[in-house]
Amino acid sequence: MVINKKMKALTCIKPGELAYTTKENPPLEQGRAIIKIKRIGICGTDLHAFEGTQPFFSYPRILGHELSGILAEFDEAPGFMHGESVTFIPYFNCGTCVACRVGKTNCCTQLQVCGVHIDGGMVEYLSVPSTSLVHGEGLSFDELALVEPLAIGAHGVQRANISKGEFVLVIGAGPIGLGTMEFARIAGGKVIALDINEHRLQFCKEKLRVPYVVNALATNVVEQLLDITNGDMPTVVIDATGSLKAINNAFQYLAHGGRYVLIGLQKGEIAFSHPEFHKREGTLMSSRNATRQDFEQVITNLKQKKINPATYITHRVMFDEVSAEFEHWLNPANGVIKAMVEVPHSSF
Repeated sequence: MVINKKMKALTCIKPGELAYTTKENPPLEQGRAIIKIKRIGICGTDLHAFEGTQPFFSYPRILGHELSGILAEFDEAPGFMHGESVTFIPYFNCGTCVACRVGKTNCCTQLQVCGVHIDGGMVEYLSVPSTSLVHGEGLSFDELALVEPLAIGAHGVQRANISKGEFVLVIGAGPIGLGTMEFARIAGGKVIALDINEHRLQFCKEKLRVPYVVNALATNVVEQLLDITNGDMPTVVIDATGSLKAINNAFQYLAHGGRYVLIGLQKGEIAFSHPEFHKREGTLMSSRNATRQDFEQVITNLKQKKINPATYITHRVMFDEVSAEFEHWLNPANGVIKAMVEVPHSSF
């Protein structure tokens, strides 16, 4: 049961400005659940919102959707218990549109993403639809907070339909790209990491044991990819950068008959040579968010120790420290892969 009447929240007032505020605790409503937040993972969406570069975004906004906590109260959530550890699917869908009717709830026409379209989880208590709850399955709060970003990569890999032994080029070695590499490996792909940050490329080699890494700033990227793939080029290319330059540039890396999946999102228009793409009979597809099936796949792999979540967490802070630390996480020199926030509860 939620006892305190007020809670602390952290709001992004406008680009570059965060402020702590005091809010009323959310009331329990029909068909909803209240989670006592314990961990908040900081993701690229949060950082881009702070920078002012996140598409489909308005201010002020409470950020945060990589979350875990304790189920404090709920209505219409059969199978769940008070006090159990949970995470949730932060993409709230309508359930009736053309996408929802065929199970593609991740791209619902009326989708509301927690922390993007509506206020998110940088709070002490969060109200979510009961249908979005996900059992903790014995995982730690840290692990549960990482399920959502890993599910993004898992969904992109599912879209690519990777066959065993295929060369898979993942562009972008941030948290989403790293998770994509993990699931590409689990699917049997031979992973190639491409990034402009040498520190991140070394992280891929040493921590994730990615067999091939290429610096995107090199003058001979195409030649390196040809050498790695025995002259074929990667049959799967996945962008996890959200950089227009990187997205447009990567069309040249695609093998004939290959698939190009865009997980990363940016505001501009994609431009590429139609003749070059056409002669490859390439397949271009987007990958938006993730489904419950992707969440379940991530949890299964975490339980089976196929992924080590401790690998990703490079920085830890308490909730009261987030505002002071946030801007530092934008600097690549600080080596942030994943910052994890612990939420101690106030005595309001």
